[in-house]
Amino acid sequence: MNALEKRSVAALASVYAMRMLGLFMVMPVFMLLGSDLDGATPALLGLAIGAYGLSQALLQIPFGMLSDRVGRKRMIYIGLLLFAAGSFLAGATDSIYVVIAGRILQGAGAIASVLMALLSDLTREEQRTKAMATVGVTIGMSFSVSLVLGPLLGAWWGLSGIFYTTSAFAVMALFVVYRLVPTPHQHRNSADTQPAREMLGRVVSDGRLLRLDFGIFALHLALTSLFLIFPSLLQDQLGLPGDSHWWFYLSVMVTSFFAMVPFIIIGEKKRRMKPVLCGAIALLTIATASFTAVSSSLIAAWGVLFLFFMAFNLLEASLPSLISKEAPAASKGTAMGVYSTSQFLGAFLGGALGGFLLEQAGISGVLWFMVGVLGLWLIFALTMPSPGYTTSFVVQLQQVLGDQYDDIDNDLRQLPGVQDVVIVEEAATAYLKIDRQFFDEASLADFPFVRQANNS
Repeated sequence: MNALEKRSVAALASVYAMRMLGLFMVMPVFMLLGSDLDGATPALLGLAIGAYGLSQALLQIPFGMLSDRVGRKRMIYIGLLLFAAGSFLAGATDSIYVVIAGRILQGAGAIASVLMALLSDLTREEQRTKAMATVGVTIGMSFSVSLVLGPLLGAWWGLSGIFYTTSAFAVMALFVVYRLVPTPHQHRNSADTQPAREMLGRVVSDGRLLRLDFGIFALHLALTSLFLIFPSLLQDQLGLPGDSHWWFYLSVMVTSFFAMVPFIIIGEKKRRMKPVLCGAIALLTIATASFTAVSSSLIAAWGVLFLFFMAFNLLEASLPSLISKEAPAASKGTAMGVYSTSQFLGAFLGGALGGFLLEQAGISGVLWFMVGVLGLWLIFALTMPSPGYTTSFVVQLQQVLGDQYDDIDNDLRQLPGVQDVVIVEEAATAYLKIDRQFFDEASLADFPFVRQANNS
């Protein structure tokens, strides 16, 4: 990357991190501290935890598309101001209903797709995969940090303090965007990073993609539901004070992260992704069911949570990669938009339905709800064809006459390892789906219409 790209990626990754910290810091402590709110019930507390997911799911794609018209940075400013206002509102009240409104307002700042589009504007095609990977690592790290930071801040400043800190993070992110993120001269409509209305039908009718979308839905439903019950289990049944939860989560997250790395390598390098995926889902389901038997042993609770997060981290890292591989050529941005919407819907229903079940059926009701959804996901995964091992490859074309594009399309399809080709004429760009085991990039050198070729 050049200096401008490094600065842009670092700044945008930090904005992602501050938003993720703000959204997730509250999860490990909300059920403990939120019970003192006026009108609080388990169902309303669960709704408050998941409420941000509803507005995120509804506004994610519209925010991205609107940024094409009014500008990326303007929509990011609006989103961060909404996020800051929602955080401040939730921190300034003693009413559970106002906290729910604040969480919905937090989620209304749905700028993830806009940030990715801006990343596309500020990076060259050949650097985009590296840039997106950097952001992905930052998001994963910020989630882990939030599980440690949340209990610490909750012990020092209470629930309001967490929300005020979140609001401060949003203001800091505004400053980062204003001072450190360059303003692009033009919007680059990249199919890798931005949703396209004309691609939506193809994406939502693809059975492989729908299985993966259900997967991220189930994964985040289970995650949100877990935090309705586990903090209380730690404090009330296992006797671990709330201000000590941070070290429990820290030890689990660090060890589970390293434990899942070998399985990522096996899945990707040995082309054993389906067995690894199904094994992780089965482990997640078994770990969830095992929470019903850990109410008397802190060591057992640690072990089960370790297995849960080892599987969770493995799946969280694998699913976006599988979406990228399975998405039709020139549809990666649209596929990721539907995927993100499914993720936030899962978080919303995990909180809302999980809270309702906690009130009506207790902890066991929530756990068996999670097991049922994860079991259904396991069935979908077992019946799914083995994932392909393709990757996106972008070819910048010389400007040619319109009737030549059909010949170019046909020539590209004849190359070994090329499985799909979509040419965007107005951008003079060809998006290829290739299998690297059979595709030789050097073969493109023989084509006079190729201006530049980049792995995506």
